[in-house]
Amino acid sequence: MLRRYLPKSLYARVVLIVILPIFLMQAVVTVVFFNRHWDLVTANLSANVAGQIALVTRLYEENPEPSERANIEQWALDDLDLSVRFEAGGGIPQKDKLAPFNVYNSTLERRLGEALDQPYWFNTRSWPAFVEVRVRLDDGLLIFFAYRDRVFATTGPIFLFWLISTSVLLGGIAIVFLRNQVRSILRLASAAEAFGRGRDAPDYRPTGATEVRKAGYAFIAMRERIKRQLEQRTTMLAGVSHDLRTPLTRIKLALAMEPDTPEVSALRNDVLEMERMVEAYLEFARSEASDEDPDVFDLGEMIRDVESNTKRTGHKLQADIPAGLVVAARRSALQRAVSNLVNNSLRHADNVWVSAAPTERHIEIYVDDDGPGVDKNLYDEIFKPFTRLDEARNLNESGMGLGLTVVRDVIRSHGGEVTLDRSPKGGLRATIRLPI
Repeated sequence: MLRRYLPKSLYARVVLIVILPIFLMQAVVTVVFFNRHWDLVTANLSANVAGQIALVTRLYEENPEPSERANIEQWALDDLDLSVRFEAGGGIPQKDKLAPFNVYNSTLERRLGEALDQPYWFNTRSWPAFVEVRVRLDDGLLIFFAYRDRVFATTGPIFLFWLISTSVLLGGIAIVFLRNQVRSILRLASAAEAFGRGRDAPDYRPTGATEVRKAGYAFIAMRERIKRQLEQRTTMLAGVSHDLRTPLTRIKLALAMEPDTPEVSALRNDVLEMERMVEAYLEFARSEASDEDPDVFDLGEMIRDVESNTKRTGHKLQADIPAGLVVAARRSALQRAVSNLVNNSLRHADNVWVSAAPTERHIEIYVDDDGPGVDKNLYDEIFKPFTRLDEARNLNESGMGLGLTVVRDVIRSHGGEVTLDRSPKGGLRATIRLPI
């Protein structure tokens, strides 16, 4: 359960690892200081003042003459720094006006109770520099004023101020240095995420600590290897497909000169199928080798283009896209992926619907139809290259099993995913999920 409340980001965790021990150490030092300093020093100071007040009170009681009491007041002021005043017939307040749970008050209360037998009352709030103590005698009220620093250890607030100030200063310095170190990791993560979404991120330069720079250089090397591998694969596939078109053209011309027999017709059909294969390979190669830069555009406008293209083929597409929904992607590649899904649905369904909805972290595009659907056990199989299902929908029956592979590669190049499920319309639902 504790893991649920801990920070998730690296920066927050590093701050917690560095800053938390500083504050824990300061807290321990504070507790030890107050337990030892306040309990010991304040107790001793309060005991000394309480003893002096008790001594002066006893001298007052044993010397009732005004002249003698005047001498006692002068001696207390000169030798003990106690201001003493006697009020005949006065009394002490019945209700304590001091704040409860006060460390100063509890210590002084305990020491005065130990030193005095007479009723007393004290005030620690009304005078900034003094503590007022009143002691009731038989013939009046004895009022004492003692300097606050002689009664309590007043260095506590100063100690707390410096303790908090140094903690904040050290914590701020640590946070600044940690931010600079974590920023390099965040830049590396941003570059990797951009590359996963099809953006090259050429401005990335490794910075930060040695380990972070090593990871950055390793990412750059990995990115270049992946790009070279993709280029080699697409170039080879495009070259092979392009080279096949020349002999196919010659074969078509030769067959056109032959008489129309069943054997020649069969060969012509084989040549047409090979042409469709070559076109499918070329389309797949173009999708892999696309150098289009990502852009921000209106998704509804793109879907309307797909709808217009669908109408020109004699089919009807029903689109429902929220107004103002924008995505950051390669427009032509995304449009080709959506068109492939729509065309695949139109081969096996009477009605096709395209809709979209934003979520917290993604934009989802749904392509629904009312066709026969596909067994859910074959959902993963459909996306494999050169896969053609002859049962149920017979997906990709006019192609070579690369249509949905192109869709998945395009969507994954944007950092998204495409999945299949049962449609609420009765057929198949294809869901494109793009990161925001």
